[in-house]
Amino acid sequence: MDLGQIRRDYVSGPLRRADLDPDPLIQFEHWFRQAMEAGISDPSAMSLATAGHDLQVTLRTVLLKRFDAEGFVFYTNYESTKARQIAKNPQVALLFPWLDLNRQVKITGLAERVPQAESLKYFLSRPRGSQLGAWVSAQSRPIRSRDALLGKLKEIQQRFASGDISLPEFWGGFRVRPKTIEFWQGQPDRLHDRFRYRRDAEDQDWLIERLAP
Repeated sequence: MDLGQIRRDYVSGPLRRADLDPDPLIQFEHWFRQAMEAGISDPSAMSLATAGHDLQVTLRTVLLKRFDAEGFVFYTNYESTKARQIAKNPQVALLFPWLDLNRQVKITGLAERVPQAESLKYFLSRPRGSQLGAWVSAQSRPIRSRDALLGKLKEIQQRFASGDISLPEFWGGFRVRPKTIEFWQGQPDRLHDRFRYRRDAEDQDWLIERLAP
């Protein structure tokens, strides 16, 4: 299948250095709010790339559940492929593809587990069905069938039928502490505007540089 003729021009206002906040987390918040206001489907959906010691890269979509000056937080099974790779190699990359706005945000950084108390607070805020699902799924592991999965769900429903659902010891959050954050704004003729924030140490100010498209 030849896809060479599938194309569109990116027509949007320019992104200028003067438009950017000195703090990339504040700039990210501005863009995130605009994505929500524009009605982007699942604006918190982000691609997460990880690689273990073997350097075999894997990619999946996860949901951002918190961001602040410390970084970007998502939750998962600690026995999943992503978590096992992070345990071997904490360097990860994130991508927010807000293409309806001709925008992308690309992030690189180090992932670390959040404190258990933070995971518990978020777990208790989840719908009961999602809490049960965290117990049911041996994430990333082969299973015989969907019927086997639903059978495990019945077991867990019976286990917690008369009370609150506890936090699984194998489930919790990761925080990605950013080293670089790039804001990409599509422009005509593929001459896109790209600005990257970076710093080499935690106590340094963020440096902002324009990148060639």
